[in-house]
Formats: sequence, C-alpha cells, structure tokens
Amino acid sequence: MSNDDNLRPKPVSESKSEMIELVLPNDTNPLGALLGGRLMHWIDLAGALAAHRHSHSYAVTASMDHIDFLVPVHVGDMVILQSAVNRAFRTSMEVGVRVLVENYISGSRQKVATAYLTFVAVDRHGRRLEVPPVIPETEEEKRRYEGALRRREAARSERERRAADRGARQE
Repeated sequence: MSNDDNLRPKPVSESKSEMIELVLPNDTNPLGALLGGRLMHWIDLAGALAAHRHSHSYAVTASMDHIDFLVPVHVGDMVILQSAVNRAFRTSMEVGVRVLVENYISGSRQKVATAYLTFVAVDRHGRRLEVPPVIPETEEEKRRYEGALRRREAARSERERRAADRGARQE
C-alpha cells in the first residue's frame, strides 16, 4: 500500500472492532466481581484494535480518560468491548470503547462503561506517523467526532493549567 493510500480519508466503519472476553475466576476479586484493572486492560486492547485498523501501523496508548464502572461484572459473564476511531488528528487518534456485559443464559445486556483513549501511530522505531482523516457518516459518529475535538481542547487546557501550577509552586 502506498503512503497516499494509507492517508486517504476512511469512514469510521473501517475501524470498528469488537472483542469478547469471558470473565473467569482469575479475572475477579474475592467477591467474584471483575477487577477494574483487568477491564482497563481489555479496554486498552479493544481500543488498539480500532487504532491499528484505521492507521495500518503500530499504535501506542497516549492516554485514557476516567472510567465509571456502572454495573458489576461477575464470573461467567461475557464482556463485549466495541471500539471505533472517533477522530484522527495529525499523528493521533481518539478511540471510543463501549463496554457491555452479557449474561449468556438470560441473553440480557447492560452497559458497563465507556472510555475514550488516545493512540499515537508510530513506526517500528517509535517515530510518529501521520494517520488518515476520519469520515463520520452516522449522526452518532458525527456527535463523537465533534466531541473528540472538545475533549482534546479540554485536555490541552488542563495540561497547560497543571504546568502553570507547577511553575508557580517552583517560584
């Protein structure tokens, strides 16, 4: 694939990924509930799948936003992680991951968590690579596309505020 082909705009649908994990005893705390760290690991993997599909390159995690655990997940439940690139910037991509729990006996599903992660595309030497733009097609994809820019600007403002606070403390 030529570099021009790699940078052609791509619809969100080309990055969509789904990963399913069965919660086993080793994934849980003494109460039989899924460990938060294990879920965060799975979220990172699911996000990386979408970033790889979009960029056709290595992708490293730059950040993950906060996560609220909405419902408990127990041994024997299936965790479904759905991911897609919401927006691409020059070398980075925001990926949204939606986490559901399914009780395969009853067939019921509940939302467990959502997370936004930023991945950076890199070559095998760790140098940043440009990524193709994203084409949002559905109303939901357009909403997430716009939200990604707001989240990026808010994160930048927060980093600048923390840097100014650190500078003021050092004086």
